[in-house]
Amino acid sequence: MNSGNADENWDLIIKPKSSLLNIGIKQLWRYRDLLLLFVKRDFVSVYKQTILGPLWLIIQPILTTLTFTVIFTNVAKIGTNDIPPVLFYLSGITLWTYFSDCLNKTSNTFIANAGIFGKVYFPRLIVPLSVIVSNLIKLSIQFLLFIIVWLYYLFTTDTIHPNTYLLLIPLLIIIMAGLGMGFGIIISALTTKYRDLTFLVGFGVQLMMYASPIVYPLSLVPEKYKFLLLLNPITPIIEAFKYSFVGIGFFNWGYLAYSFVFMIILLFLGVIVFNKVEKSFMDTV
Repeated sequence: MNSGNADENWDLIIKPKSSLLNIGIKQLWRYRDLLLLFVKRDFVSVYKQTILGPLWLIIQPILTTLTFTVIFTNVAKIGTNDIPPVLFYLSGITLWTYFSDCLNKTSNTFIANAGIFGKVYFPRLIVPLSVIVSNLIKLSIQFLLFIIVWLYYLFTTDTIHPNTYLLLIPLLIIIMAGLGMGFGIIISALTTKYRDLTFLVGFGVQLMMYASPIVYPLSLVPEKYKFLLLLNPITPIIEAFKYSFVGIGFFNWGYLAYSFVFMIILLFLGVIVFNKVEKSFMDTV
């Protein structure tokens, strides 16, 4: 018998997860400093070797808004429900960009970080969580741009009527973050075996944007197709965001609750799939 082993005291004992639903909240909290380091990495690395740097956070939504205004308002003659076109498109782009960035970057979690995962132990959910937080910084800057444009039209036109639903904005952002992370970690888990999905993600996100009222108001959709559009959990969130700021559009508590429940179920399934793949993904990546 080796008596030396009996005297060993370990600071950290790594054990396999006993349950697929074991998120490990205590471990995530213990590694919060690593989370902040990943957030800094995600945010800084994107603009480190660019000339304009973080200014792109403002330039991108401005250029996208102007492009949509020219194409969909001036060329295609699509109405915006009496909302100034610039404000209409910017309101949709602000939340949509946050969702799409969260989904695109978390969907590459296992493949992009295989080198780190194979050498160092830490809760793997730290990586997608860092994407959500770092994109929240980007959202804050773009949301400030939206507020400036919104205030301009609020004081220069009489078509803007904000209401108390503005208090729901934090909830709308949380739902968007949950949807982006849920879809992302599921796709990330699947791409460890099915690399074809990496080519479909960009196309799927683009398709989902046109299935959401980003470039057109929900009121333009024929009634027989409107229900199908509302099955998209992004639709009630975008509409609630616009309605809270301008007082025009579609708002329904039932559909907003549907988006919230959809997000919870999606995250639930995402954690299960993520935890299952985490145990053996190094054998397939």
